[in-house]
Amino acid sequence: MKKIIVFAAAVAALALFSSCQKKDKKIKIGVIQLVEHPALDKNYQGFVDGLKSAGYVDGQNIEIDYENAQGEQANCVTIAQKLVNDQSDLIFAIATPAAQAVANMTSDIPILVSSVTDPKTAQLVESNEKPGTNVSGTSDLTPCAAQIALLKRLVPSAKKVAILFCSSEENSRFQANLAEAACQKEGLDFVEATVSNTNEVQQVVQSLVGKVDAIYAPTDNMIASSFATVALVTTPNKIPVICGEEGMVQGGGLATYGINYYELGLQTAKMAVEVLKDKKNPADMPIQYLENCDFSYNKEVADELGIEIPADLIK
Repeated sequence: MKKIIVFAAAVAALALFSSCQKKDKKIKIGVIQLVEHPALDKNYQGFVDGLKSAGYVDGQNIEIDYENAQGEQANCVTIAQKLVNDQSDLIFAIATPAAQAVANMTSDIPILVSSVTDPKTAQLVESNEKPGTNVSGTSDLTPCAAQIALLKRLVPSAKKVAILFCSSEENSRFQANLAEAACQKEGLDFVEATVSNTNEVQQVVQSLVGKVDAIYAPTDNMIASSFATVALVTTPNKIPVICGEEGMVQGGGLATYGINYYELGLQTAKMAVEVLKDKKNPADMPIQYLENCDFSYNKEVADELGIEIPADLIK
């Protein structure tokens, strides 16, 4: 009789322990970010803050495994494999190469991407309207035409523009094509200035001195992470740079009319809550876009270049 009582007590204790374990189990969210620079960092912070405001707090009911690939594609693959092997409940991928790396590793784990200009072109989804895969998220497609129009307004004497981007970034090529079409519409000549690694940035920008009147740099991760190098050449040589996003402006660009990456992170967090709480399937969740864009400029650079910013742009 004593053995039966002891056995029953052991079973009850085990059941209680298992129940507690299940109750205390944290949701695993893996994060893979391509590289450190202000835009992507704000994107990640917005995502974390958005989850927190929805009641998902790191260290309490969720466990965030944040990994940064430091701009290396090989690191993206290694990190993606780790997050999949760790059986993450959801993976947040920031920037196109990071998103492609993890999407190639799993078709089962829900993946939300951000800072990806066109998920369809990046072959992450079947269409941006109906992804049809385990991938959805938010696009950082910037208003390229409006940015070229801004260039024309701030630098009315400009005749020839260089479009500066990394040739291996699909999102950058996508934006470059849009910018080139906008230049043609505005009556501007243009030339492509491409780099394949960070070591080429200074040399390529230096080669533009005396050949172009302005530079347009889209939301390119390699250029953004190297923008201090770009500014070392452009500012002393009086070459204004219109950028794809605010972080590049802070790094030495002249101005932008672009999206807010923190807000983009908040928007992606709302999608994450729909996946985690409402059990929505990324395959049925359209890619989302930010509706509003912000004007920002670098006063110090504007003063050094002798460019006056119109009062109606400064609010």
